[in-house]
Amino acid sequence: MPKLDLTHIAERLQERLTDLKAGKEVASREIRALLNDEQLTLMSAAWAEQQALRKKKKARTKEEELALGWKTKREIHIEAYESALNEVNEQQGVAWKKKLSDAEIRQARIYFESYGKAIDDGKALNVAKNIANNNLTRAGLKRLDVEETVNRLSKRDKEVNEMEYVLREKLKKN
Repeated sequence: MPKLDLTHIAERLQERLTDLKAGKEVASREIRALLNDEQLTLMSAAWAEQQALRKKKKARTKEEELALGWKTKREIHIEAYESALNEVNEQQGVAWKKKLSDAEIRQARIYFESYGKAIDDGKALNVAKNIANNNLTRAGLKRLDVEETVNRLSKRDKEVNEMEYVLREKLKKN
């Protein structure tokens, strides 16, 4: 199974936090899966502290428990998830920049490998560029000849695009 990155973890943390606050049952392996080692040790330390507190001071009512600072395991999990969500939200920008950078590197690698292979096979330059751009399309990445293909629209295609634009604007107004 692929490893989760920060772009996925934030969404899943929010879902689990909502479940915990709603009182739904959340498996302990799901709780542990989204937290890093440091957060897990802090969470287990907080629970150990609560257990020690409960051994020292006994409470008979809910008000006494609140006054003594008792917390349930669910409350400790909620605190851990909230702190983890704050950390992840702070790092979101860096994670998305890395993902974008990785996609650009992958795009360049695919393009130049395909282009070089086509040239080595004796293809013409234009054919090699088309092969490389087709491989980018197959990989689900943006083509490098987008400007060229957009400008190659026929007169009829340009007229159809203008009519579609006008129709969309009329629909938006109505």
